[in-house]
Formats: sequence, structure tokens, C-alpha cells
Amino acid sequence: MKIKKFIKLVSLSVILSASIAQTFAADVNLYVTRHGKTMFNNVHRAQGWSDTPLTKPGIEVAEQLGRGLKDVNFIAAYSSDLGRARQTARIVLDSKGQSLPVNEMEALRETCFGEYEGDLDPNMWGPAGKHLGYPSHKELMEDFGKGKIRLNKIMDAIAAVEKSGEAEDYKTVKTRMQTALKVIAESAKANGGGDVLVVSHGMAITAMVEEWLDTPVKGGLGNASVTKIRYTDDGKFIVESLGDMSYVEKGKALDK
Repeated sequence: MKIKKFIKLVSLSVILSASIAQTFAADVNLYVTRHGKTMFNNVHRAQGWSDTPLTKPGIEVAEQLGRGLKDVNFIAAYSSDLGRARQTARIVLDSKGQSLPVNEMEALRETCFGEYEGDLDPNMWGPAGKHLGYPSHKELMEDFGKGKIRLNKIMDAIAAVEKSGEAEDYKTVKTRMQTALKVIAESAKANGGGDVLVVSHGMAITAMVEEWLDTPVKGGLGNASVTKIRYTDDGKFIVESLGDMSYVEKGKALDK
């Protein structure tokens, strides 16, 4: 009888251990990355759905990011369907020596700026700033950098002053980005969990996570920065880091 009880206890212990292991394995870590620097970034032009290729420094920072992520074993990779994001994802994977297909999703695109696409940044930020009561775009950017105004108000101001009606407001971008991330996370969860690379765009990423943060976002995200988000087994998104450049710095150190 004692032997049978012991076997039952061992069996229950094994089942419980497997259940616990499965619970922990279900966690998904999303490495949400902004693309490398592009030609339009370099000349300070609005770049939403319009697209330009990575510059030489943009390629280099993506390579550094890949080397800095060498120890992270991605189970899947995604990018927006814009060339700069696709190119960044491919460079990151190649640089870290991991062969994975890059799944493109339109929902991961940057914000659409309508008639401001390709225009000089001040020509978009200026009218948005005046709509919000600022004398110029400089004061608007200063307050954004100090956390005195949130991105949602800025994005809604751009959409309000853009005349074609094609510019996206905050809610539109936030909703499509969060929906896309949920699809990605659930797919990873269904396959046992793990680490996933997601390459998107600065404003779109910030719009996605802003309401998940305790403090206002101060300024834009750096090129090739990583916003790490954990998707728990009960379906919650937890932002563990925002705009983290440490992986790039790690990759730079490996160059020396």
C-alpha cells in the first residue's frame, strides 16, 4: 500500500511539474524593434506609409542589433510590409546567424500622414503644434520631450489639420497595432511560447504601448531600439523596457 501511495504521489508530482512548466513556457517575449535609419530620417522628412531604404548607418545599426541579440533564439519574425522594416528584420536575423522567414503584416505599418508624406518635418509638426496652441513645432517637441504632452494628442492634431482625410489618428493606429501584436503573441503561445522579433516603426510602436505604461513617453524611439513586451498566459501585455538601445551597444562592443 505504501508503494502504491508513493507511486501515486510521484505521478501527481510529475503531472503538476509538467503543468507548471507548460504555464511558464506559455509566456511570450516580443522584441518590438524600430527599423534602422532611412534616407527620409536623415533629411527630416515625414515618413509614414511612404518608404525609403536604409542608409549605411541604418544598415550598420541593424547589424549591431543582430549581433547584440545573438543569444536570443527567436521562434518567429515579423515586420511591417514597408521596405525599411522588412530590410531591418532580414539584416538582424542574418547578423545574428538565424535563418527564419520574415512574416510581413500591413497592420504593423507606421502611421499614415496623408498629404504630409515626404514633406519636411516642420511642415507637418508646425500646423499640428499650432492646432494645440504652440507657437511652433519646436515648443511642441520640447514639451513632448519633457512628457508634458502625450503622443495621442499630437497624432490626433496631425489628423485634424491634414486636409485629405487620409492621415490616421491615434486610436486607429493603436487599435491595428495592438490587434496585430495579439495575433502574433497568440500564434507564439499556441506553439509553446518563446521569443519573437517584431520590426515596426517609432510612432506606431509608441501608440501601441502608451496606455500600457505608467508614465508618459518622452520623445521618439531610437532607430533599432527594442521595446520588450511580455505576453502572459492570461493574455496581458507587460512592457518590460521601452526604446532599449543596450542590444545595439552590446553589438557595437562585439565589433571591437
